[in-house]
Amino acid sequence: MKPLSKIDNFEDLLTKGISNLKLRDPEIAKILDAEVRRQSQTLSLVASCCAVNTESLVAAASSLVNVTAEGFPGKRYHAGCENVDLVEALAIERARNLFDAEYASVQSHSASSANYQVYSAFLKPGDTLLGMALDNGGHLTHGSPVTFSGLNYKAIGYGTTTDGLIDYEEVRSLALEYRPKMIVCGATAYSRTVDFAKFREIADSVDAILMADISHIAGLVAVGLHPSPINYAHITTTCTHKQLSGPRGGLILSGRDAERIVPGTEKTFAQTLDAAVFPKMQGAPAVNIIAAKAVAFGYAMTPAFKEHIHRIRSNADIIAKAFDSRGYEVVGQISENHTVLIRLSGNMTGAIAESALEECSILVNKNRVPGETRSSFVTSGLRIGTGSLSQRHFDAKGCEAVVGLICNILDSVEPDGEKAYKLDKQLVDKFTAESYRLCEEYPIAEYQY
Repeated sequence: MKPLSKIDNFEDLLTKGISNLKLRDPEIAKILDAEVRRQSQTLSLVASCCAVNTESLVAAASSLVNVTAEGFPGKRYHAGCENVDLVEALAIERARNLFDAEYASVQSHSASSANYQVYSAFLKPGDTLLGMALDNGGHLTHGSPVTFSGLNYKAIGYGTTTDGLIDYEEVRSLALEYRPKMIVCGATAYSRTVDFAKFREIADSVDAILMADISHIAGLVAVGLHPSPINYAHITTTCTHKQLSGPRGGLILSGRDAERIVPGTEKTFAQTLDAAVFPKMQGAPAVNIIAAKAVAFGYAMTPAFKEHIHRIRSNADIIAKAFDSRGYEVVGQISENHTVLIRLSGNMTGAIAESALEECSILVNKNRVPGETRSSFVTSGLRIGTGSLSQRHFDAKGCEAVVGLICNILDSVEPDGEKAYKLDKQLVDKFTAESYRLCEEYPIAEYQY
């Protein structure tokens, strides 16, 4: 019998795993290779996406995945957690330093999970939750009737003005009328700055808890290009994969309120949040993902990350102006973060635009816009983000070329209903070739940090 090979270091384990995957499951290995090629040959303008940095990718593939570690550092329900404790403690320390927070919980499996954990900590079924309406840029977990947040709580939605700005007077009016137990600020399709101080003022006026969801702007907040909610919101949540370029996962933070007693209880906000994550809502954490989060937090404190986030911000300005110059309506007129929300006109729908652009190797996503009359599967808008382009080091010339290509494609499309369309095959080939050319000019290798 052939003796088993000894593996006692991280690099050998990964090398062996890659080799065995190609040998024993070539079908999956082939698909994984194809996905790398697809991403390298596609211009992604999806606002919720950035590529994970390679160091986080490797950490996520570590042997930490083998460890069951219910509990928290120094207080586990299982043995064999000495290295797990070091990893989680480091992730917590880095998250606190990155966002200047007093408290950080790194175990949430996603930002949606983090939001639900916060709700479960402070709300009872039927309590009133005031969040941004989906049509005006809010997230599903901020009170949509098809989700946990809308089904279990009395969800009230605030919106934007005709200029596409958060209507703070409406927020105040709704808060006074409904006296919500919690107010949620933050958005998934909103291109302007969020005034967290004003939200806290409104929350305090009705004795509500304020939660800020910064999943889309966490990188901007981390480097100071967007005001931070940490010491305005009682609790802040975010994902770790969008602007932070880490693994898919969630993060819960708190600032000056962390050690305050939650009204009506004997526990602090920090203690209440810990209990909501474990054991209330989750069991054992994905410690390999926590390691990948720690790597991402470390990278987010480097000059290279700050340069990347500055590119995200400046490229959004360039793209907004370029669409405006081509006659497209930019909701909110300008961008103050990474998002550009476009309202389509005539018979062009978001579903048609998304499909036609994907056919030409450009990814965007259809999105509802203020005053939306079409369904979520059709929509009247496009949400565009600059994260992935900025990771490729796109400059002003490149961004303008992308917008020009998008507009040329959409100008060539003949809508046929809400989802069907006609686009000449020769034009598809021409536009796809131009997408490939831009991918080669700004290669994916540029963002392998």
